[in-house]
Amino acid sequence: MKRDQDRGPKQRQGGFTLIEVMVAIAILSFGILAVATMQTTAMRANYRGYRLTEAITLAQDRIEYLTTQPFDNLVEGDDQADPDPADPRPEITYDVEAIPGVATGWLITVKVQFQGQRDRQIKFIRIPLKGA
Repeated sequence: MKRDQDRGPKQRQGGFTLIEVMVAIAILSFGILAVATMQTTAMRANYRGYRLTEAITLAQDRIEYLTTQPFDNLVEGDDQADPDPADPRPEITYDVEAIPGVATGWLITVKVQFQGQRDRQIKFIRIPLKGA
């Protein structure tokens, strides 16, 4: 028995205490929560960007269609919407106005609106070429 006492003070075994482990888990949890919040925000922003790109593409398509129409077919005050309400695509409306001071010029405004969101619009001025 005396031999155990001759060795001197007992050496402490290495390892982590329960408090140290709990603090480490709390810090790790906080970091994972921050990353998850950032991920959902990025997903929401990507979806908004996708919708904006789709709206602008649809508006540009409508402007391209309207620019191929003869000037006689563009009527001042024309305001028409796509007629298919079952279509999940956004509502597309356009307005054609005469430009004051320009006898044959038209200002075409195309608006695209998704359900529950504000509308996006593109304005285009169409003036006939000389000799056309």
